[in-house]
Amino acid sequence: MSISLRQLRYFVATAELGQISQAAVDLSISQSAITTAIKELERIVGASLFLRTPNGMDLTLAGRQFLSHAYEILKKVDEATHLNVVSSSVEGTLAIAATYTVIGYFLPQHIERLRRLFPKLELQLFELNRESIEEGLLTNRYDMAVLLTSNILNPALTTEKLMSSTRRLWVPAQHPLLARDSVGFREIAQQPYIMLTVDEAAHTSLKYWSASTYQPRVILRTSSVEAVRSLVANGQGVAILSDMVHRPWSLEGRRIETIDVRDPVPAMDVGLAWRRGTEFSPVMTALRSYFQQTFHLPGVRASSFGTD
Repeated sequence: MSISLRQLRYFVATAELGQISQAAVDLSISQSAITTAIKELERIVGASLFLRTPNGMDLTLAGRQFLSHAYEILKKVDEATHLNVVSSSVEGTLAIAATYTVIGYFLPQHIERLRRLFPKLELQLFELNRESIEEGLLTNRYDMAVLLTSNILNPALTTEKLMSSTRRLWVPAQHPLLARDSVGFREIAQQPYIMLTVDEAAHTSLKYWSASTYQPRVILRTSSVEAVRSLVANGQGVAILSDMVHRPWSLEGRRIETIDVRDPVPAMDVGLAWRRGTEFSPVMTALRSYFQQTFHLPGVRASSFGTD
């Protein structure tokens, strides 16, 4: 019996969200469809992929191994169905600036694909904070940047959003808030809070908290996402962070659950930036076209690449 892409997608969603009900909502399908798909996979693989617990679905050792293969298969399928039409013969050097979060949790897989698609394209990467990136773009030190576009306000720069990553509440497994039908700032403010500071995360967080009548009870500020992950997983506090940096497990192998926040929390926007009025070179066009096709963005006419 062969494995279908549908089964793999249902399995991955369940593994990432930790609950069949959550995966069903995320995929807009019935819970029974996911349950059936997982049972079929387990029959084909010949091993249990999940441990069914009162709190959700935990991956077995076989399940974790299978998840790694599932990610690779779906990645290859995505590459095959989103072929880049820009000539692979494009050559030159492209200086790309990126912030910490983007270079750590977004760019690596795309850099690897770009280097395979455009073997003659030399990519020079620079990790910087937003202020340094903006200054570098305006002085032509960098050709383009990939960063959190929601933080850019400089009118001398043009931005193009690639994706939005929802911010949710991170809690450890079996946390009392998981049993609530609704969780908002009022409930979160009663918990010890871990505040991430990198990439202006603290500033962004305080902006949406200040719109409410509550404030987080911050016990630690840190620039390390992994520190937040471990502290939350070990029951030391909670945090609101984006899905892009979320992983279901800490380095110690402890589970991290996510909860939708009832109150308004803006998504984290990731995208491209360049100096307004820049005339696009072939290598810049290649980078922009790659991301437009990867994220299914509306294409731009070739004659408009030299404009905003």
